[in-house]
Amino acid sequence: MCFMIRASGMVAPVDRALWLCTAHKERKRRINMSTGELLGIEPHELEFPFELKKQISCPLQLSNKTDNYVAFKVKTTNPKKYSVRPNTGMVLPRSTCDIIVTMQAQKEAPPDMQCKDKFLLQSARAKDGATTKDITPEMFTKGAGHTVEECKLRVIYVSPPQPPSPVPEGSEEGSSPRGSVSENGNANDSEFTNARASISKLTEEKNNAIKQNNELRQELELLRREGYKNRATGVSFLFVIFIGLLGIILGYLMKKT
Repeated sequence: MCFMIRASGMVAPVDRALWLCTAHKERKRRINMSTGELLGIEPHELEFPFELKKQISCPLQLSNKTDNYVAFKVKTTNPKKYSVRPNTGMVLPRSTCDIIVTMQAQKEAPPDMQCKDKFLLQSARAKDGATTKDITPEMFTKGAGHTVEECKLRVIYVSPPQPPSPVPEGSEEGSSPRGSVSENGNANDSEFTNARASISKLTEEKNNAIKQNNELRQELELLRREGYKNRATGVSFLFVIFIGLLGIILGYLMKKT
């Protein structure tokens, strides 16, 4: 039974196990309905991982379970929202045919992620050697000796798969987050201390280089001044000697005359 009686005599709702059993039977019933004598259909519900502003596709496979050629046609209650490729075709005996159902990008999500769109797949026997060009609308009209099977497929929106959460490199299983934070803090403090020491060392070297440069400039200026004095003294001495020699020569010449 689908109800259980409490001690108080009140009727209680069915428990979860019975509810799952009922849901499984209902799903199995839908599967049996979507699998006819001509074509097998997989999957039996079109599931779309719904994402806004993104085009999403769902594959559909038809299996011919007979030794006859079987024509098919796919219809939808919302043709502007979906595209079906191919929407008509021929399935060869004991073979399969793949169909791609594409939902156009949606600008907004439906309430409660519930979709009322449905698809209808019609199949009918065709003559041997028939091709897609031989398919006519009359082939899917019931009566007049035509064997037509119909299968309704509903659309279900599901949440897209979530990407795995990133795992920090070097993390070990069982290590506490507090320990990781402490280790990272110590590492950062050590790096900061090393950086400060390096900066201080570079600053000191820079100051020493500037000091040495100033000292060299002073020494160079001093050497320039001393060189100038030496040159001036040498010129004066040579000038005195030259004047003395000139006087001696003139005196000698004057004596001779």
